Amino acid sequence: MIRCFKAWGLVGLVLLATGCATQKPNVDYTAFRQHPPKSILVLPPLNNTTDVRATYSLMSTVTWPLAESGYYVFPVALVDQTFKENGLPNPAEMHQASPQKMYEIFGADAVLYITVNKYGAGSALLGSAVVVTVDGQLVDTQSGVKLWQGSASASDAEGQQNNNGLIGLLVQGIIKQVANSVSDPGQRIGGIANARLLSAHPGGLLYGPRSPKFEVQP
Repeated sequence: MIRCFKAWGLVGLVLLATGCATQKPNVDYTAFRQHPPKSILVLPPLNNTTDVRATYSLMSTVTWPLAESGYYVFPVALVDQTFKENGLPNPAEMHQASPQKMYEIFGADAVLYITVNKYGAGSALLGSAVVVTVDGQLVDTQSGVKLWQGSASASDAEGQQNNNGLIGLLVQGIIKQVANSVSDPGQRIGGIANARLLSAHPGGLLYGPRSPKFEVQP
């Protein structure tokens, strides 16, 4: 487990340099700055793929990048269970709940909606690359205003495509490290996609108040 956390730490150091996040740098942060969140509630991701593992696999890797970006993140398992106990058993129904209800129940400043559009290999028989693509949208719980949205993807073919450079070698090393501790390849690649999506950087989220870089925003 410790080895796994170290591997995700290395991911955070390298992922932004690989250039695979698809967010645009000219994002309008007006609403974000008007409603700066301190705490974020993450709903179980909506799964638009055929792999039933995608939702909870992606959910297991959302906390780290958000916490590293300076936000308090409500325990994702507790959030999931709370909704289920209140008659909302699946992500599609959870995503239909109003942001204001999230504030009433949890006291969260913002709610994060994630959608998984690609998860896993296209064809295991043909040796296709494992690809994970995710979209995210952050909404203020009291006003219902959208603060930010973005998308990101990751693939286990990145190291092969860049193996002549230092970044390529680092990516390959990270993937191999995590592969030793996680059996589902979609989960390890999804963790990289989540880190690209949810780490604070130009075009991504702004730093939260728990980050030492809170006053140095992109």
